[in-house]
Amino acid sequence: MPIQTSAVGMQTEDYPSEITVRQCHAFAAALGETSDVYFDDARPDGIIAVPSMTVTLEWPPSRDIRTMPGFGATSAELLRGVHAAQDSHFFKLIRPGDRLTSKGRLIAIERITPGTRVIIRFDVADECGDAVVTSFSTVIYRGVETKGEDTVFETSPPWPNEVSPQSWNETSIPISRQMPHVYSECADLWNPIHTERRVALEAGLPDIILHGTCTWALAAKEVVANYLNGDPTRLARFVGRFTGMVIPGDAIKIRHGLVEGGAQVEVIGFDGSSAMSRGHAVFR
Repeated sequence: MPIQTSAVGMQTEDYPSEITVRQCHAFAAALGETSDVYFDDARPDGIIAVPSMTVTLEWPPSRDIRTMPGFGATSAELLRGVHAAQDSHFFKLIRPGDRLTSKGRLIAIERITPGTRVIIRFDVADECGDAVVTSFSTVIYRGVETKGEDTVFETSPPWPNEVSPQSWNETSIPISRQMPHVYSECADLWNPIHTERRVALEAGLPDIILHGTCTWALAAKEVVANYLNGDPTRLARFVGRFTGMVIPGDAIKIRHGLVEGGAQVEVIGFDGSSAMSRGHAVFR
């Protein structure tokens, strides 16, 4: 059945989270990130979470908002949703012991040639109600129709201008066959198209695919390591458009280079195709 554009404006309840050392360690480990700032909880100042761990907090509202009465998609159609873009704005660090809330709101549903584009805004806040992270996530439902006029409740922020660096650096990252399974459990972010080949094939995919958020997080990791001296506090925003599938079992190449105020990033799949385009980091 079609996705209902009248669902725009729906929002979830607040989902509470108390951040733990174990949670921070697990997410970092899934990315192969063992820097002291994320991994050595015996440090005088303790550890902080990898900034991209925000996707763990965003998953419950992301999962539930699309099954709320009024959205309209069937269970089979929900499996045809592909994460197309992630745009996260980081305001505060996430640390073990933090008590946070996360919520999601549908801000746009529009017809596009491949099917339906859905944009969800996620807000992660602290106990005082101050913003910790705000993200805008785009999902495309391939071959799924809509009912109603295209509706935009809130316009997502303009995408950063694409600027070519004077020089590109390149990092090769192996993506093992089991990486989606490890990431699913460590990030507590499960969708069977990433781990169960039968489900992926039934959804029209060629194989299980790596989570877009994992590709995005690996790219952000390289930016922080190469241009911010490993200091995640200087990362203000990170965006990426997922333009191709990463099938586990080979290596991806992360290309990155400095531009004014930040870095430009792209991810190339093992077959030479684009896996993430127009990636951009904004620095403090």
